[in-house]
Amino acid sequence: MAKEREEIQELTLEEVMGDRFGRYSKYIIQERALPDIRDGLKPVQRRILYAMYSDSNTHDKGFRKSAKTVGNVIGNYHPHGDSSVYEAMVRMSQDWKMKTPLVTMHGNNGSMDGDPPAAMRYTEARLSKIANELLKDIDKETVEFVLNFDDTTNEPTVLPARFPNLLVNGATGISAGYATDIPSHNLGEVIDACIYLIQHPNASLSKLMDFIKGPDFPTGGIIQGIKGLKSAYETGKGKIAVRSKTEIEKIRGGKEQIVITEIPYEVNKATMVRKIDEIRINKKIDGIADVRDESDRSGLRIVVELKKETPAQGILTYLFKNTDLQVSYNLNMIAISDRRPQQVGLKKILTAYISHKKDIITKRTRFLLNKDKKREHIVEGLIKAISILDDVIRTIRGSKNKSDAKNNIIDAYDFTPMQAEAIVNLQLYRLTNTDITQLEKEANELAGRISDYNNILTDEKALESVMKKELRDVKKENAIERQTVIEEKIEELKVEKEVLVTEEDVVVSVTKQGYLKRTSLRSYGASKPEEIALRDGDHSIFTEKISTLDHIVLFTSKGNVINRPVHELPEIRWKDLGEHISQTISVDPDEKIIGVYGLKEFSEQRKFVFITKNGYIKQTPVSEFAPKRTYRSRSATAVKLKTDTDELLSVYAIEDEMLYDVFLVTQLGFGLRYALAEVSTVGATASGVKSINLKKEDQVAGGIVFDPSKGAKSVLMVTHRGSVKRMNVSDFDVISRAKRGLLVLRELKNKPHHMSLIIDVKALDESWTIVTDKGKEFILKANDYSLSDRYSNGSFILDEDEDGVPVDAYKENLIRIGEDKKK
Repeated sequence: MAKEREEIQELTLEEVMGDRFGRYSKYIIQERALPDIRDGLKPVQRRILYAMYSDSNTHDKGFRKSAKTVGNVIGNYHPHGDSSVYEAMVRMSQDWKMKTPLVTMHGNNGSMDGDPPAAMRYTEARLSKIANELLKDIDKETVEFVLNFDDTTNEPTVLPARFPNLLVNGATGISAGYATDIPSHNLGEVIDACIYLIQHPNASLSKLMDFIKGPDFPTGGIIQGIKGLKSAYETGKGKIAVRSKTEIEKIRGGKEQIVITEIPYEVNKATMVRKIDEIRINKKIDGIADVRDESDRSGLRIVVELKKETPAQGILTYLFKNTDLQVSYNLNMIAISDRRPQQVGLKKILTAYISHKKDIITKRTRFLLNKDKKREHIVEGLIKAISILDDVIRTIRGSKNKSDAKNNIIDAYDFTPMQAEAIVNLQLYRLTNTDITQLEKEANELAGRISDYNNILTDEKALESVMKKELRDVKKENAIERQTVIEEKIEELKVEKEVLVTEEDVVVSVTKQGYLKRTSLRSYGASKPEEIALRDGDHSIFTEKISTLDHIVLFTSKGNVINRPVHELPEIRWKDLGEHISQTISVDPDEKIIGVYGLKEFSEQRKFVFITKNGYIKQTPVSEFAPKRTYRSRSATAVKLKTDTDELLSVYAIEDEMLYDVFLVTQLGFGLRYALAEVSTVGATASGVKSINLKKEDQVAGGIVFDPSKGAKSVLMVTHRGSVKRMNVSDFDVISRAKRGLLVLRELKNKPHHMSLIIDVKALDESWTIVTDKGKEFILKANDYSLSDRYSNGSFILDEDEDGVPVDAYKENLIRIGEDKKK
């Protein structure tokens, strides 16, 4: 067995993965993706700014090649890819992404259209003027420095930051388990809030929001949603809407155009313009004549020219809802505070900055105090030396060398080593009377400054006064007017259907097998109604002239409802087969369409009545069947079927204020009539109530809903043996719901009749086609049959053994175009 090596450890995969990923996560959270709450910078940004500052690449000097800066950053501070460093540098120069750009760049630094910047070898850059405020006093021991990645130089862990950069420029980033999205704010407002918080440490959030109205994006725009802002400023998380600034202008020919002058933050202008133009090309809405991007050096300008007599406000609302003309912005304010990520609100950010600012001023004051104290000590020695100049010179001349001279004057005249060093290094011209005066003046100045420094270090009010003065100076030099407008509420974007759809009358056809289409009146008029394209064994169950602004609802045997706006139906010639419903919505192979209705509106004053095979009935308001969010891809529940053996037999649309009766017939021949008022009104997902008391082996064959006040009501009954009879339902006894009912067929000992179909006769001159399970068809005319009593089994229309059992009935449904149907 090989000898075990001591340096090899045996670790489980779980331990290794957990440890390594934990380290990696900590690194990218603290050292890459999230900003520091004090200076508002990510490490790469801080290193770029510090590298440019160290290289004297500042706003008051000339531009330098970006490649040189990127090389310095990579070589000294940030050992990552050059593209990531250059991208961070470019972003800090883009005035449509940074409220106060920290880098000024010559050359192509990208665009709002998403164009990439020129390569770093072509562009030149330097620090902007305001970036200098972030780095000012960094050489005065104000911040902690640490060794860089290869221990060859030092880099700052944070910048002094003379203004609250985290709020002013905002930040975005994604790390392991954390993401941050802090919007930019107005410099003047943030500084005013900061000063107020210095004076009133217990200030409420609402008071701070008197100063900071909300984000101020570099691209302007309009913010809606004060409630979401308050939530974000309080908890660090909130949602607002950001919309473009637009106006509607009148142009020649009585037309109008929508002019867009500001767009939401981080929206790609070219992509947004292209999407608006695609809406025009694809005719998702009618009324847009042209879309132009007229932006130039003077500013952003996008024009949406409209056709004549087009509702401009309606088009604009549609564009707000369906394009990036308006976007949702989620504030998620996470920053590194005390070396760990925290979700922070407005007051926490300002408080952390004020604490940082105090720390910077305190450290700077100590540094300057020590420096001036050293200088004061030296000046005292020089003044004393000049007062005994002849003696000092004589002592120095008698010394062997510089070191001996220092020791001699220290021993002879009680100078300190520091003073002695300054004296022996004194140049002869400094021994004039003028220089003595200057030294005395300098001593007084030093004494004054030292007194001020001690005052700042010992008096909190003096420290705060310095803070406020510096903040006001930054505001005076750099503040600009607010660009983004704040509105209290998020406007509900309700697009009128008239904007989306051009209103016109069309012919809509739905077949039993599920093929549907809309046909223009021109195509329909050029064809004969009977030339409709059908598959073998299929027939139309709905053909009507209807508006493109209307809806059709299709009810299936499985108790589902399919909602289709007419304008979304495929436009197909009358002589061509329609589109099958399964191409857009999933339906079972044995699921049949049993009813179709055209609706102008989903009214609460109308109801649908549902009758199922297993003996359930219910009423549901039409308003329950308004299209849901997923109506394009899936059906909704119209009636809940309790068992797999149950199915929806028929659907009736009724007016709520009218009085109706229900008439049901079962397969074993029991008929029941009662008032519809006994049926409760329930929601779409309910099963309803018991409609009739069924025997164990019985089922409902069919049912009708009718208005008894309109006189005699006829039904045709077809048995499974092919016998037909017509009954006057109005003469049928009215009983109560859920009773067994009365027999409507004469009982036979041999081969008794079972009810197959119940046909609601609207007019006696109607013709119906009976379809058997063997595919045979027979024409049935209502006026060929006289009224029969309950004890009649009717007369035969077909032979069961030879022709099959009747399973369906339909009437010609192709010539209803001229009728004005009430929707």
